[in-house]
Amino acid sequence: MTTAEFIIGHSADDAAERKKEARKILWALLAALGIHLLIGYSLAVFGGLLYSPFSVIEEDKPVELTFVDLATPAPAKNSTFIENDESKQTAEPKEKTFESNANSIAASELPASGAAPLPSQEGKDRPGIDFKTRDYVPPVQGVQPQPSVAEQSATPQPSAQPTPVSKSEEFAMLTSTPTPPPQAQPSSSTKHRPDYQRALTKVRISGNVANPGSSSVNASATALGRYTKLVWNLIVMRASTYFDSRGENSAYGSVDIEFVIEPNGRVRDVTVARNTSNQVFANIMLQAITDTPLPPIPQDILSTYPEGFEFDAGFDYIPDDSVTVHTR
Repeated sequence: MTTAEFIIGHSADDAAERKKEARKILWALLAALGIHLLIGYSLAVFGGLLYSPFSVIEEDKPVELTFVDLATPAPAKNSTFIENDESKQTAEPKEKTFESNANSIAASELPASGAAPLPSQEGKDRPGIDFKTRDYVPPVQGVQPQPSVAEQSATPQPSAQPTPVSKSEEFAMLTSTPTPPPQAQPSSSTKHRPDYQRALTKVRISGNVANPGSSSVNASATALGRYTKLVWNLIVMRASTYFDSRGENSAYGSVDIEFVIEPNGRVRDVTVARNTSNQVFANIMLQAITDTPLPPIPQDILSTYPEGFEFDAGFDYIPDDSVTVHTR
């Protein structure tokens, strides 16, 4: 072998050796990269399983605290209205279940037999809640129910302007014998007037009141309760008059009507919410509501209802009875 041949052969061996070394280094790098990827993936999976529950718990802590705060009772909505006889008013009950014009403490004629906060009693199957039966007496033309002393004090009255008095009239008043003031007559809200009386029908009720006595509920006298009773008296009197004159074609059933009383006493947004009677009966009751002039809402009620408040009225017609009403 010549010197040139030896040099060329040796160079070829060196080049092959360098390629082999390069391939080893490349495979080593790929293996290291694969190992790193495998380790990273394992750590990610293991770390997620190990630490994610704790992360969820940490995120749930504020939600848990929010639930505890929400356990505080929100202000209660206004209770259902129950009309009470003011002549039988009691001390204010410890628990206010209903809104009323006079206080009453729950009592029941029969043992408790239901879940509602009402007395148990025998009666007819009727909508609404009436604790006794009373005949209907039609109103005399021009008669309007008058508010009680409590209702008068709660309803703002227009200030009277003094009438100028002449010298001769002033002298006559000073020298004349004063006329004794007339005896105060009980108003329609404390004693029903003989010229008008709203009909009541004792209703069959099953309630949870256990205290024995004449049927009654836990009701607190409030300004809203007194105003509600006055509104009822005015609307029902007019509705009864309309029904007497053109209600002969009314059908058995009930009409529930919703409306809004504005601060000045004006009625708006009158809507029939439910009607199981017929349109004749519904139209009579709608007209009674829209035609009845109502007094302004007292100031102590406006502090809670500055824009007025919604009123729900239920009217029932049973051919064997007179027109009756109930609240919802």
